[in-house]
Amino acid sequence: MATATPNPKVNYIGLPVVEYRGGKSTLCAGCGHNAISERIIDAMFEMGVQPERVMKMSGIGCSSKSPAYFMNRAHAFNSVHGRMPSVTTGAVLANRTLMALGVSGDGDTASIGIGQFVHMMRRNINMIYIIEDNGVYGLTKGQFSATADIGSKLKTGVINELPPIDTCALAIQLGATFVARSFSGDKKQLLSMLKAAIAHKGTVMLDVISPCVTFNDHEGSTKSYKFMQENDEPINEIGFIASFEDIEVDYGSGQVYDVEMHDGSSLRLRKLHEDYDPTDKANAVRTLMEAHARDEILTGVFYIDTQQPTFGDLLNVVDEPLATLPDSLVRPPKAALDSLMANLQ
Repeated sequence: MATATPNPKVNYIGLPVVEYRGGKSTLCAGCGHNAISERIIDAMFEMGVQPERVMKMSGIGCSSKSPAYFMNRAHAFNSVHGRMPSVTTGAVLANRTLMALGVSGDGDTASIGIGQFVHMMRRNINMIYIIEDNGVYGLTKGQFSATADIGSKLKTGVINELPPIDTCALAIQLGATFVARSFSGDKKQLLSMLKAAIAHKGTVMLDVISPCVTFNDHEGSTKSYKFMQENDEPINEIGFIASFEDIEVDYGSGQVYDVEMHDGSSLRLRKLHEDYDPTDKANAVRTLMEAHARDEILTGVFYIDTQQPTFGDLLNVVDEPLATLPDSLVRPPKAALDSLMANLQ
């Protein structure tokens, strides 16, 4: 007699978590990137996101392989090195009904792609931009990347003497409207951030410290599991209540800061680091700079602004996907072209 198979747990749109999974990872065992993929799966499942309404974008590098490991049913595009922001910008403007999730690395973003990253942040494109940050070029044998801290050491003994690019401070200054940093080993914090990111309208930039177990997980590395576990200083405790949930978040003592998200959900932050206000842009940058001076690695939600219009709003892009519009709406009539040519004579 066959044993009945229990019905799997489903989310509020009726899908089991298996519908959010991807292929088997080919990254190194223990790679922090795999933990990030697992949290993305959890967040999308718990938020009830329809997989077919997501576009997964990436560039080149170990991190850019990650989209293959979650949400097989979603759309995906692997762009050339450092060019994921421009490809995503075009895709978002062409179809505002899709959720854009870009996965990049510290090399793909802060080195060859830094110019495109800068313009992505200042435009406030409606997307989630995740940097899987391990401080090295994992695909080319572990050289320092542009986010490596001064004084950090490679496995070969080489010491980094160049100052790092802080992608969080840069994103805040340039105009991103949700900026945060987490650690791939902090499941609770990262999951809450991702769920809040899904509910946000605008550019979400998440820098996730993700140790490279092959090239950058040794003594002397400032992006190793051991170093992060010993030196991580959260600035806030993060909770998230989705609009369809009716739960209480128990924080105990400490001042609580609630942020209303665009879909009616609530991001709840309990202050752990002084009297931190995540809506104060100048204070957010100053806090990060002061932490650098003390050799501290801060995690948490640094800055959030739910009032700024997105790039699509500024351009008055219609809600309908541009590819679905008839020629009568997207092509100038012959009379308009004749008038233009006449004016040029």
